[in-house]
Amino acid sequence: MSLTLMSPKGSAKQDARVMAPRIADFSGLRIGLLSNGKLNADLLLTETAACFEREHQCSVSELLDKGNASKPAETERLEQLAASSDFLITANGD
Repeated sequence: MSLTLMSPKGSAKQDARVMAPRIADFSGLRIGLLSNGKLNADLLLTETAACFEREHQCSVSELLDKGNASKPAETERLEQLAASSDFLITANGD
């Protein structure tokens, strides 16, 4: 009987990723909201967005509820959200 030594590092290759630049000024920007559809996610999103509306005169462009927490949002809907928003807030409820 022989043993094979396996590396816990794996061999998966990942694409290089770059963080988006920080927003210097939120004044008047449009907010996109993405909910995972769980209980309280929408409440968390709307209350957080209200802070940006109050403090920075932002406006909510759209609230997208992806409807299923275990699946990614549809690409078409994410593109629509990106086109109508300057930045995105997402939340997981429970």
